[in-house]
Amino acid sequence: MVRGTTIRRLASAATALAVALALAVGAAPGAVRAAPKAPPKPTALQLIGTDIPEPILVREDERPQLFEMLVSEVGWLATATASTSAPKVAKLGPKYTVTLLVKDAPNQIYHLYPLAAGGPRAHRPAKQPSGKKTEGWFYGRMSMPEALRLGGAPLEAKPDVVHGGIGGGVGEDLRAEVNPVEEMSEAFAEMRRLFLLNGAVLLVILTGLAGMAFLIRRRV
Repeated sequence: MVRGTTIRRLASAATALAVALALAVGAAPGAVRAAPKAPPKPTALQLIGTDIPEPILVREDERPQLFEMLVSEVGWLATATASTSAPKVAKLGPKYTVTLLVKDAPNQIYHLYPLAAGGPRAHRPAKQPSGKKTEGWFYGRMSMPEALRLGGAPLEAKPDVVHGGIGGGVGEDLRAEVNPVEEMSEAFAEMRRLFLLNGAVLLVILTGLAGMAFLIRRRV
């Protein structure tokens, strides 16, 4: 009777160990997670601001380079995690609102502050045309002031932060920033780290189970 109880206790402990370590693998950094659903591709955008007399409409098929440059300032905000807390209003500077349109219908809205103290800031309101989102504040790209100026905002020129200027192939330069070889290398490195981590955890589980089995055999 005592032996049976001991065996059952050891077996339960082994099962608990395996479950706990399996959960640890699932929660570990680099574990495979479902990617958030990407928003639909915008076809135009609207730029407004207190110092812009009338809303500015930029269509992809009419001004593709300018459109791509402006979208690059806000396109990543849809699925990004907030990177900063809300700054003080007095330190934000002028506010510009970019609305991404899909088939001429508003889909995403973002507020940009290119002259904020400490660097450009971006704000994702919780209320979005495409549905409620988590409100978030972000550090913007250093190219934000120049991108907005080229879009029509009355800001000081800073051409050094935009490759080639609007007439020098901004769209091509933005696409060239992504190196497919580097992206592939990083992806393979991440997969290798994941396999090594899972292999180490599996080894610990097997070692623990082997130890449990040895103790059970000794007690029997």
